[in-house]
Order: sequence, then structure tokens, then C-alpha cells
Amino acid sequence: MYSALWRLLPGPWWVRVIILLVVIAAVLYGLFWYVFPWVSPLITPGEVDVE
Repeated sequence: MYSALWRLLPGPWWVRVIILLVVIAAVLYGLFWYVFPWVSPLITPGEVDVE
């Protein structure tokens, strides 16, 4: 699967690496700014006591 995606990307290998880094950064940005704040009220962490 990854090799098929790698072949679909345009340009030489260094352009492909840059494209992948930009896509990963965009996904992480979307997760941290939109998905995680939306999900956080739904998840209640268990109470943790340190004695």
C-alpha cells in the first residue's frame, strides 16, 4: 500500500518526502485543533491518586 502511494506522488524522492511531511503536519494540525478539543469532553479520565 505504501509503495503504491509513493509511486503516485509526483517528482523526485526529495519532493515526495516534502509532500509527505506537509501532509503529516496538516493531519496533526487538524487533530490538535479540531478533533481532540471536540473529543475531550466525551472522555473522562479515571481518578488517579498518588499516595
